[in-house]
Amino acid sequence: MSSFEESLRSLSLDYLNLLINGQAFSDVTFSVEGRLVHAHRCILAARSLFFRKFFCSPDPPSGLDPVGSRMNPTAAAAGSRPGVILVSSVGYEVFLLLLQFLYSGQVSIVPQKHEPRPNCSERACWHTHCTSAVDLALDTLSAARYFGVEQLALLTQKQLSSMVEKASIEDVMKVLIASRKQDMHQLWSTCSHLVAKSGLPPEVLAKHLPIDVVAKIEEMRLKSSLARRSLIPHHHQQHHHDLATAADLEDQKIRRMRRALDSSDVELVKLMVMGEGLNLDEALALHYAVENCSREVVKTLLELGAADVNYPAGPAGKTPLHIAAEMVSPDMVAVLLDHHADPNVRCRGLLTLNRISLGYVLSLFNPQLWLSRVKKETQTHQLQLRFTHQ
Repeated sequence: MSSFEESLRSLSLDYLNLLINGQAFSDVTFSVEGRLVHAHRCILAARSLFFRKFFCSPDPPSGLDPVGSRMNPTAAAAGSRPGVILVSSVGYEVFLLLLQFLYSGQVSIVPQKHEPRPNCSERACWHTHCTSAVDLALDTLSAARYFGVEQLALLTQKQLSSMVEKASIEDVMKVLIASRKQDMHQLWSTCSHLVAKSGLPPEVLAKHLPIDVVAKIEEMRLKSSLARRSLIPHHHQQHHHDLATAADLEDQKIRRMRRALDSSDVELVKLMVMGEGLNLDEALALHYAVENCSREVVKTLLELGAADVNYPAGPAGKTPLHIAAEMVSPDMVAVLLDHHADPNVRCRGLLTLNRISLGYVLSLFNPQLWLSRVKKETQTHQLQLRFTHQ
């Protein structure tokens, strides 16, 4: 790090400490969700045109929010008279992120890993692309645009572009709608292409997106299909079609199935099984759900009765139970065992499960559950794990 970069970093930390120290030299106080936030007018006015107009103009900015001003002008006196300024429609967490960026020029929009978050039921989640992380980024983007902090808006847009690559299709569609409202064309392009590739039919998209957006998605799909066909020489097209059509259809089904599982739409998976002949075992639906989805999705998928809970996958013959044990996911192990997953199924070349590892995973979830299973095993001698290294 050069001396210039070190100086900038030190300056950034010094300003951030002013915010962290609260009332030190503070000359303005905000009330957000009932909690007080102390700040400094000169810094806010220098960094944000919105705050500059709010503090210095005889007519504070109004009409920027169609619902009504988020900052109540009547709560703050004009000039330098002290008073508490009410901030509504902006959450406390988002407002602090906004101030952190204004003070230091940098901020982490991704929540702290493993911390409990709303809209995220996954334990030990890293919050890199879950619904809670996407929601926080969208709220930050909205606040950055409202308060005129374009650098923060661009930073958030970049973060969202990275998130949607691994986010559920439901969250991708949320970001798609937000990017359209915010006129963020690059983010719109990224999300629209992801939705187009998802394979979800128009009737499902119409539940989440405006009809004109669905029409644009279908237009993109048509253009993409025509472009692929134009790359194939005419005399090879029929032969290529005959060889690839069946595989393409199955690949499309699997992609649609996975997107449906990502968005917890097990009902769509059921329709695909009944109406399109989707084979959940060959599509490795249960393996995918155990590794990528919630316990509730796995449970609902099992209750469809169309997937073999002990289906072996790949050269090693791993079952969903092997995957759950490797992930050290007690809730997944428990729900699989409750639906007759067999720990006696051999796994070639692996020692994935044994009495100690399976017991450890289950004991994390529910010690009493594991003790009852041990008692049952002792009485019936039905759980003799025979995994050997071959």
